[in-house]
Amino acid sequence: MAAPRFVPTRHVRFGLTVFGLSAIAVFALSACSDDEPRAGSNPPSPSASAPSSAPIPTASTPSLTPLPTPSKPWPTPKVTGEPENDAPLAERIEFAIAKQAQVAAGKAAATTVKCPGIDKADEPGKHELTCTVTYAGKPYSGTLTVDAKRYSASYKFTSQSVAIVKAKVVDAVLREAPGAAKVTCTMDDVAVVKHSGEPIACDVTTTENAVQPYKAQVSGNGQVLVAKA
Repeated sequence: MAAPRFVPTRHVRFGLTVFGLSAIAVFALSACSDDEPRAGSNPPSPSASAPSSAPIPTASTPSLTPLPTPSKPWPTPKVTGEPENDAPLAERIEFAIAKQAQVAAGKAAATTVKCPGIDKADEPGKHELTCTVTYAGKPYSGTLTVDAKRYSASYKFTSQSVAIVKAKVVDAVLREAPGAAKVTCTMDDVAVVKHSGEPIACDVTTTENAVQPYKAQVSGNGQVLVAKA
């Protein structure tokens, strides 16, 4: 009887061999997939490259137009309503005080003067009265001294305060700060200030857009003295 053939054994080994190759192939593929870049480890995109070292352009500061420097003195306002020479002394004194207030302020405006008891100031002797001056709606007080004689009288009005218009102050600042492009003063269009008190604060903007502080002191007769703060 002939010896048996081992054909089935070959088929089993072939099958194992093929299975082994398949397992190796799968492992290789798995190994390749493990080598892929993980999230967050991607190479930087061109947009994430180092910033350029070129300088960033800056906007230039525009130069401002200078205001004209006053070439003439501040004009003396023309005050109307002067009484006649033979008018009562009280009327003439009140007008003189009102006129001086408007000249000092720098502009003609409605001005009233009230001095209780002034109607008796023409009686011989010395009289001292308290007066209230109201210029353009802004009141301040002062002292009136009258020295009356039989046919003449002299008088003097003094006050710690004086009325001034803003335009006159700005004009005085421009004379001290040529080339100014803007002047800003901390005051109303009409203000009553004490000539012995704190000065008026002003800021001057130059043509180079720089701000410089100034101060304006107003004297009793309305003269404006300006200096750098």
